[in-house]
Parts: sequence; structure tokens; C-alpha cells
Amino acid sequence: MSWLLEPLSYPFMQRGLIAAVLVGIVCAVVGVYVVLRGMAFFGDALAHAVLPGVALGYLVSGSGRENLFWWALGSAVFVALAIGRISRRAGIKEDTAIGILFASMFALGIALISTVRSYTVDLSQFLFGDVLGVSTRDLLLTAIFGGVVLLAIFLFYKEFLVLSFDPVLAATLRLPASLLNNLLFVLMALTVSVAMQTVGVALMVAMLVTPAATASLLTRRLWAMMLVSAAIGALSAVTGLYLSYYFNIVSGSAIVLTATAIFLLVFLLNPRQGVLRKKI
Repeated sequence: MSWLLEPLSYPFMQRGLIAAVLVGIVCAVVGVYVVLRGMAFFGDALAHAVLPGVALGYLVSGSGRENLFWWALGSAVFVALAIGRISRRAGIKEDTAIGILFASMFALGIALISTVRSYTVDLSQFLFGDVLGVSTRDLLLTAIFGGVVLLAIFLFYKEFLVLSFDPVLAATLRLPASLLNNLLFVLMALTVSVAMQTVGVALMVAMLVTPAATASLLTRRLWAMMLVSAAIGALSAVTGLYLSYYFNIVSGSAIVLTATAIFLLVFLLNPRQGVLRKKI
């Protein structure tokens, strides 16, 4: 058991493990809606939308992680709401609005980052994640905002369910579809901002999509899919962090690769529609 307990003797590993599990669960639960509604491109856009916020925050207030978090959050929420507004008011499809804002925000982020001489050192943690650098204050922010996201999903579970599976019924019931969609967009923005320091911008979409996609292969009930997805997200976080510790690889990459390995196993062997089981 020494291999299991040894990493936990370090405070930074304890904080990193808690943060990774929290982020894995939150991303996995929100990711269920991303997968069901085909919003992976939206998640990718939000993940890259934090770049200009991070760069601008660095230029204005320095490299403090907490300051950069707030700037990233503001940038992600702005893009999330802008995508919904542009797609409704301009009469263009949502994926077109996403493409426009994705490209423009990414370009703005690169332009701002290029003005920072030491960006390769100071901002790389937000591109590739730095879960082992999580402080107690960072952990508190992660827990608070992660809790807010999960609480909102619990409170609006039925509304999001109807809106995701039967928009016509949602209109019949006179649900405020626009408001609920904006709320879901904001929850996704919060999730992206919270998870940024754990897996980084480059790998964010994988944590939103992969656990949820794996869960969708195992069950069709929304509540069960969320539970399975959260379990996979947490397992990926713990396993990936241990792999990072013992094999000296980037923690964010290890977490994502673990989630991908679980997906491949389920894809090949799951009892409902596993590829290998069908051939056997």
C-alpha cells in the first residue's frame, strides 16, 4: 500500500487530488448535456475563450492565479452569452456564431499573449494545466463554483431534461427556453473556468466530452448517465494524478488519457453494444 499512500504525504498532492476529483465530477456532469445536445464545439469555443481573459488579466493585474481566474471567468461568460444572443438576433445558426466567436476570441488571446515577453513560462499553466500547483485558496474557489454548478443542475434538472430531449414540449409548457439556455451556457462557462487550472485550455473539451460519452454507452437514463459520468471523471482524475506522480508526465494529459482509455474499454467491451462483444 506504500505506492498508494506515498503521494498523499505531500500537501500539494492532497490539494491536487481533491481539486482534480472536484473538477472531474463537475466537468463530467455538465458534459452530459454537452454530449446529449451536440455542443462539443461550443465547449471547445468556451475553452479557448478564456485565453484573452487570462492574457488581459495578466497584463492588468499580474500573474496571480486568483486574479487570472476572475478574468478568465468573465471572458468565458461573455462569450457564452454572446453566442446565444448572436444566433438568436442575427438569424444565423448557433454553430456559425460559435465559429465566429471561437476564431475571434482565440485570435485576440494569441495577440494579447504575444505582447507578454515571459508568456511561455507564466501562462503555460493555463494552457496545459497545473493541478499540483493548486493552493488552498484555489481549492476553495473550485469547491464553491463547482458546488454552484452542481446545485443549479440539481435545481433545474427537469427543465434541462425537457429542453434537451423535447424542445416542442418545452414550448408547450411555456418554459423560458432562452433563459434556460443562457443559464446552461453560463454553467458551462463556470465549469471551463474552474477546470482551467487542472487540465488546461488545450485539454478542456476532453474532460467535458469523454466521461459523458462513455456513460452514454452504458445507460440511457439522464440521472444514471450523470452518476456514471461523474464516477468516470473522478476515477480518471485520481488515476491520472497517480500516473503523473510516478511517471513524471503532465497531470492534465495523464487525466485525459485515462478518461480516453476508459472510453475505449467501454466502447470495445460494454455489454450493450461493445464492438468486440458483437464479433464474439
